[in-house]
Amino acid sequence: MTFMDKVYTLRTEVRGDGKPAYFISFTDGQGEFYDLEVSEAFYIEFRQMERKNRNLQQSDWRHQEASDLWDETLYNRAFKVPKSVEELIFGAEQRELLNKAIAALPEIPILTAHELRHTYGTILRRKGMDIYTIQKVRISR
Repeated sequence: MTFMDKVYTLRTEVRGDGKPAYFISFTDGQGEFYDLEVSEAFYIEFRQMERKNRNLQQSDWRHQEASDLWDETLYNRAFKVPKSVEELIFGAEQRELLNKAIAALPEIPILTAHELRHTYGTILRRKGMDIYTIQKVRISR
């Protein structure tokens, strides 16, 4: 029996007297189809066997998935050599110095494109360009 590709079918039917009847249907190795009535105990036992098999296969799938993930992690670790203690300390010192240097920088005002255009126009005017030419200047994007 395979879980995903069953070679049999279990089913129940209600008879005219209201009692259930249990059946298993399958095709044998010679291609002959059988539809056999079975006892309730056999039917229940077969269902429990299916459930146990399904649980085992799901457990196998989870284990396989975890194994693949673990193998991939180990494979990736093989290509990434861990940093030495000295490299970690040096990197931390570099980040600390960089953060101090950034904190010591003066505040730079943030200008919009419109404000920059005015600044550019002011510089052009101070350099002697006439106002009509400055009006036609476009900032390319």
